[in-house]
Amino acid sequence: MSRPVRLVVSDVDGTLVQTDKSLAPGTVAAAARLRAAGIPLAIVSARPPRGMLWIAQELGLAGLLAGFNGGTIMQPDGTVVEQHAVPPDAARAALALFARSNVSAWLFTAEEWLAQDPDGPHVAHERHTVRFHERIVEGFDPYIGEAGKLVGVTDDAPLLARLETELQAMLGATANAKRSQTYYLDVTHREANKGNAVRMLAAHVGVDLAEVAVLGDMENDLPMFDVAGFAVAMGNASPAVQARAAAVTGTNDADGWAQAVDQLILTRRG
Repeated sequence: MSRPVRLVVSDVDGTLVQTDKSLAPGTVAAAARLRAAGIPLAIVSARPPRGMLWIAQELGLAGLLAGFNGGTIMQPDGTVVEQHAVPPDAARAALALFARSNVSAWLFTAEEWLAQDPDGPHVAHERHTVRFHERIVEGFDPYIGEAGKLVGVTDDAPLLARLETELQAMLGATANAKRSQTYYLDVTHREANKGNAVRMLAAHVGVDLAEVAVLGDMENDLPMFDVAGFAVAMGNASPAVQARAAAVTGTNDADGWAQAVDQLILTRRG
């Protein structure tokens, strides 16, 4: 990277937060050092934006939050700025495939998380992650038009990998089907990818993409690696993701995010 860093955009799970979904003290301190250096920090995640608000508060973020991989943009006070719903036909196709495959399904709107089984796989884990509770519904049909994200949930990782390929082929250019974790397959609006989110966040603060540093750990982070001037992969990222980054830091459970800020980003400030 030859240009100075003037904006940092970070993924959340597997990157900014630890495996237990907490913010390490070192991460909070490193975010404060970015702020003191005059470098804005923005966060983008497959999470619902409501599940990112507590992070923004703890880190003292003043900029926009990009939830659903950029499908919904929210201010730190919870005001929705922009949202792109999953096309209804794509949502129905995804739900039908999940049902045929015996995969649990969730539907997220900008404000709510809808589920059908309170004891389903990863429900308790998701409550802990997003820090709000699901609403149990009998079916998703009444909410199809409001879906910011649909999620297929299973611990059968090989099955979910196959469904990712199958579903993306079914949806074509109408929507995105990408795993955000080995156990989550997310369906979002076709324009909801982290590369587009980085473009929007950079434009909002008036920064050239060549002056943006990004941090991530999963394949759904690669679109932002492709557009930013400097990409950092976490040490817990797969070899394939690490190979697409300009640098690799420590893991999310070993202060890797803070290491990246201090050793790779603040050294490139203008």
